[in-house]
Amino acid sequence: MTEQASGAHHPQPRARQSGGPQSAAVEHVTGAQSLIRSLEEVGADTVFGIPGGAILPAYDPMMDSSKVRHVLVRHEQGAGHAATGYAQATGRVGVCMATSGPGATNLVTPIADAHMDSVPLVAITGQVASKAIGTDAFQEADICGITMPITKHNFLVTDPAEIPRTIAEAFHIAATGRPGPVLVDIAKDALQAQTTFTWPPHTELPGYRPVTKPHAKQIREAARLIAESKRPVLYVGGGVMKAGATAELKVLAELTGAPVTTTLMALGAFPDSHPQHVGMPGMHGAVTAVTALQKSDLLITLGARFDDRVTGKLDSFAPYAKVVHADIDPAEIGKNRAADVPIVGDAREVIADLIVAVQAEHDAGHKGDYTAWWKDLNRWRDTYPLGYDLPEDGSLSPQQVIERIGQLAPADTIYAAGVGQHQMWAAHFIGYEQPSTWLNSGGAGTMGYAVPAAMGAKAGQPDRTVWAIDGDGCFQMTNQELVTCALNNIPIKVAIINNGALGMVRQWQTLFYNERYSNTVLHSGPEANGLVTAGKASGGTRVPDFVKLSEAMGCVAMRCEDPAELDAVIAKANAINDRPVVIDFIVHEDAQVWPMVAAGTSNDEVMAARGVRPDFGDNGED
Repeated sequence: MTEQASGAHHPQPRARQSGGPQSAAVEHVTGAQSLIRSLEEVGADTVFGIPGGAILPAYDPMMDSSKVRHVLVRHEQGAGHAATGYAQATGRVGVCMATSGPGATNLVTPIADAHMDSVPLVAITGQVASKAIGTDAFQEADICGITMPITKHNFLVTDPAEIPRTIAEAFHIAATGRPGPVLVDIAKDALQAQTTFTWPPHTELPGYRPVTKPHAKQIREAARLIAESKRPVLYVGGGVMKAGATAELKVLAELTGAPVTTTLMALGAFPDSHPQHVGMPGMHGAVTAVTALQKSDLLITLGARFDDRVTGKLDSFAPYAKVVHADIDPAEIGKNRAADVPIVGDAREVIADLIVAVQAEHDAGHKGDYTAWWKDLNRWRDTYPLGYDLPEDGSLSPQQVIERIGQLAPADTIYAAGVGQHQMWAAHFIGYEQPSTWLNSGGAGTMGYAVPAAMGAKAGQPDRTVWAIDGDGCFQMTNQELVTCALNNIPIKVAIINNGALGMVRQWQTLFYNERYSNTVLHSGPEANGLVTAGKASGGTRVPDFVKLSEAMGCVAMRCEDPAELDAVIAKANAINDRPVVIDFIVHEDAQVWPMVAAGTSNDEVMAARGVRPDFGDNGED
């Protein structure tokens, strides 16, 4: 259910590609000073990182900068996810920094994550001295070679004079076209050497020319198909969000009257409450959204990439539909599904031109009649709404916990989710009315994303409430960043949806592996003998005790097990804004995510609930 964002991001850097010095007198500085000055000039105000030997020269001048705030994280993976959360919440380029060797390799996961979800990120790493490169020197790793498949571009800098130009180019590449991560690896001797600094630098990117303006003929053809279609669907991906095209999308949707489905990466691009919104598609998508795509005769695909989690078995996906596919990345068009009308361009410009072209069709008397289509859609929506059952034993329902967090939070709250069941429940049971309020790891599915991403979002948007919706498995991967939050006045709120298991994997074991729960129970080891239940070891000890753990890291911590206490606990968390807050919600372990399309099967096989196969009226129902 994920889309790589593929629209143009409005760039943060101030460097001009045409280059040519404009004013400033030449300054004599070290390479490290040049690096910090360059970061100031491109507008980077926050860097998440950890110092170490090779990058240490850069940390000395950073101490003197009044424009760049450094947040000392506890693990480089946390730095990378925090930079991603910052970028997703603010629309600016996120920046992380690490030393050579293991410091750099600990950034690989968040760089891969940002690459899959097209997040503008610049990762700056120290490298061993240039003469030692290739000698297996202490803490040496070929991070450029390692990250080549998962970066939009990367640089190795051994000449200090190249630092300003490289930083300007890195930020430009990360933020423009289809956004993505860029790595800048700088040799230690380049940071230590004397050089000169001028700004803006002359940048040279002869092979980098993203096409943003769509072809007029393709736009007219798309508008014609929209007017002629009987069952169109606006299939909206994260590229619309990256392009800042959500206002234009609403105009286009209301002009056409077509249903809108927003992927996991596009939640909030179109208001969930809008009557034309039919939900999120995909493996765990809403029945109406999944079915709308299957029965459609025209997909207007905007900034989406026909990801396998959306399409299910590809050759049976949307079998009756012609495809209009608009994307800023020409490599995406035709990659998974042939496009009848391919459109290369920035989503904002594409949608703006489509509005004009569709209006021209209407003025010429060509307007689609979707009355019968909406009759079907509304019947499916009324018959198969999203919902859940409360546990019969009176314990907490995870869906109810997440739903109440969404209902009780301020209107502009930002939510960051980990990966698994809680991620899907947060996608379903929180209403997203605004763009950039839903942050998650879509393409990579990175456990441990939520806490550091929430930290980055809160650092970038300090006046907004930020909730991390996390699972007990995800939380145990990166919870140490709560120390970072506590020490740096970054008061996020964390909801641990604690079912004592790796929930989504356990759900698959329930459905497909005959309830053989191999290594998915988190509260007991291989010697489990039945004495450990509901997240407790025998004698009532919790391993770990998330309340004690969170308090030890400087947070306010609470536990909630009783549905009667749910609202009061959430309200208390919302009222605390001077420290991080963690709530350990003990929820029923057998709750499952529905709807569901089993992996490798057709979306026609969607199940509304366990054992409930929808009837779409294909056998005579009107």
